[in-house]
Amino acid sequence: MSAILVSPASQVRAVLDARSPGRFVALRSPGATAFHPETIASADQLHLEMNDIAFDRPGLVSPRVEQVEALLALAQGWDRRAPLLVHCYAGISRSTAAALLIAAMLRPEAEERQLAAELRRLSPAATPNPYLVRLGDALLRRSGRLVAAVEEIGRGAEAFEGTPFAWNVS
Repeated sequence: MSAILVSPASQVRAVLDARSPGRFVALRSPGATAFHPETIASADQLHLEMNDIAFDRPGLVSPRVEQVEALLALAQGWDRRAPLLVHCYAGISRSTAAALLIAAMLRPEAEERQLAAELRRLSPAATPNPYLVRLGDALLRRSGRLVAAVEEIGRGAEAFEGTPFAWNVS
């Protein structure tokens, strides 16, 4: 059994060294420096640029449905022999939304409220990006239930950055 690893950017190298993931997803702001782990094949890496915003805002880059499709495609092809590492700047919003969407895709039978509760238990600071959750909810045909579950858990604990965590999704 393998896990989705979630990390803030400041802890990515430590997580890579400790857990040896086989896939890597970076959700970063436009213009932020890209980190490409040498230990992970480039075909197993996904780099997505978007601002951490809940709604479209002039001058900022909104998440796009194509990005969420790419995220889910990378996760769909994951053999789960090694962990999949997802990170964003703080490890609180974009990366936790991505982890939630991956978990929902891999566990289609799981209730959305259960998934959101698991995420909150693993990361008290998790505040999944609502824009990404809306896009993923539609792609996964969850009929607004993922959106509602994230709204129900509300904003996570105040934190500058999240603590790395592992979500066993098998």
